[in-house]
Amino acid sequence: MDSFEIAGCAALAAVSAVFQIVHVGYPTPWGMWIDVVAIPWILAFFLFGWRGALTVSVLGALIITLVAPATWLGAFMKWIATFPMWFMLWIWVKTFKLKLKDFSKLKIILVCICLAIILRGLIVVPVNYYFAIPLWTGLTPEVAMQIIPWYIIVGLNIIQGTLEVLVAWLLMFRFGLMRFSLWG
Repeated sequence: MDSFEIAGCAALAAVSAVFQIVHVGYPTPWGMWIDVVAIPWILAFFLFGWRGALTVSVLGALIITLVAPATWLGAFMKWIATFPMWFMLWIWVKTFKLKLKDFSKLKIILVCICLAIILRGLIVVPVNYYFAIPLWTGLTPEVAMQIIPWYIIVGLNIIQGTLEVLVAWLLMFRFGLMRFSLWG
């Protein structure tokens, strides 16, 4: 990483931390926030590629661990849910030899979002039922499934994942941040 990338990743992690501390978003009745904390994580992918996204998301998760009421569990859940969003973008780069400008096409980004949300759903439903909810509330997975149906978890994650990628996409390709990108 060069100094520009290190500084950019640090700045994006700091913005993510501010979003967590101020907690810009909407608390749902099911305990999940629809927030903007991970938008800088996706923006890091567009600016610096997979390595930037990994760096900013790990730093962001560490900061969430320190400042969020949900501590490490909230940080882990934010990271595990957001990982598919930038990972799918990276898979498309590798599979289809895409350049950054290819992501400016709405059709490509929407396909990536749909596939990422499917992956996100396949990850977050079992992780919520068998790890996070029992650990956070003490409920058994069976009781958790009765109280919070899978489609609530998936629906909230569809909203959150779409928000994260589309806002980062708008900032990158419609508000001119593309000129600061270090790849493609």
